[in-house]
Amino acid sequence: MSVLVMMWTAELPETPQALNELEYPEKLQKLLLTPNREMGVELVVQMDSGEIEVFNAYRVQHNNSRGPFKGGLRYHHQVDLDDVRSLASLMTWKTAVMDIPFGGAKGGVTVDPRRLSERELEKLTRKLVQAIKEIIGPAEDIPAPDMNTGAREMAWFFDEYSKYKGFSPGVVTGKPVHLHGSLGREAATGRGTVFAIREMLKATHAGKIQDHTFVIQGFGNVGAWAAEILTEHGGKVTAVSDAFGAIQNENGLDIKALRAHVAAGKPLAEFGGGGAIPKEELLYMPCDVLVPAAIGGVIDKDNAARLQCKFVAEAANGPTTPEGDAILREKGIIVLPDIYTNGGGVTVSFFEWVQNLQNFKWDEDDVNRKLDRKMTDAFHKIWTIHKEKNVPLRVAAFVKALQEVTRAEIHRGFD
Repeated sequence: MSVLVMMWTAELPETPQALNELEYPEKLQKLLLTPNREMGVELVVQMDSGEIEVFNAYRVQHNNSRGPFKGGLRYHHQVDLDDVRSLASLMTWKTAVMDIPFGGAKGGVTVDPRRLSERELEKLTRKLVQAIKEIIGPAEDIPAPDMNTGAREMAWFFDEYSKYKGFSPGVVTGKPVHLHGSLGREAATGRGTVFAIREMLKATHAGKIQDHTFVIQGFGNVGAWAAEILTEHGGKVTAVSDAFGAIQNENGLDIKALRAHVAAGKPLAEFGGGGAIPKEELLYMPCDVLVPAAIGGVIDKDNAARLQCKFVAEAANGPTTPEGDAILREKGIIVLPDIYTNGGGVTVSFFEWVQNLQNFKWDEDDVNRKLDRKMTDAFHKIWTIHKEKNVPLRVAAFVKALQEVTRAEIHRGFD
């Protein structure tokens, strides 16, 4: 194994196995794993108090052989270059798995956004645009929301970039719907997760969504939308949790009522339609499908053996550690990998970008139909590799991604 592949193993442990399946020579491995560009800048911001603070920011552009770089922009106090580099690589593989014409990138600012006022956050965002405007653009690199950023920050980003480059709504995705955003974008990752679960149940001859029970860890945007859409399809969501508590109802939770309860600022665990349980116990609740939709690393070597589900659908990024994944395989639990399961978000980001280039807005039903087709097609390609090569779905997804990126690299040439 090359030194470069060993370096990536810690962050993306599926990569070496996928490369081995494809029998790629070391020189090609180096090409696929090395980022195209890494940029670090310092953002000087005058705070509301009059004090001056300096924030480190990064943008890593991993690969653009299949199209412009694409990846989120996060604001978090633990952001560093290694973190951003790993996530940029993951975006390359995710866009390839979903067969959308983007490459992979990621960006971040080392900041605790809770400490900043709205005005300070706006200044920070505009400073970031000024610092990286020459390496981004609708045909170069298209950022998007990520941890602690959203439609508000994307609107500022679009506005600031347009001051320098002219009207450019396609420079970012995830914008407000009324400001060149896409209908269906808010629910896209959760809806895509449901489409992924549906296809997994079909492929394994396990029946339909309406025949199964679901437990969802995380009741933010992704988890809440996945829960609501699962119930619309007849599924029974028996337990959910957030960062502060958990609730269960063996007969199924009323998800719309629960969402209204949480939106009103009330604690999830105080919802009257179920009974509170320790949030640490949620992963071990009996169910057909467990959907981790919160943070990474929640299923590990210490708790994987206690899971009482038949399937795990990874709506979060990296919810299962390599050690936890090995235990799930031993238990016969099928894991639908994050690189595919949560691909609905970047797919509808692509749809938003296309609408911006066309200057024509699609209706929501059209967006959802196109998302369904993308999720379905991607699953069938992964499943075919899974069956032909007798590898886990996670490895099959990375094999598919590597094949797509390699084909583009070779056809475009190396000069």
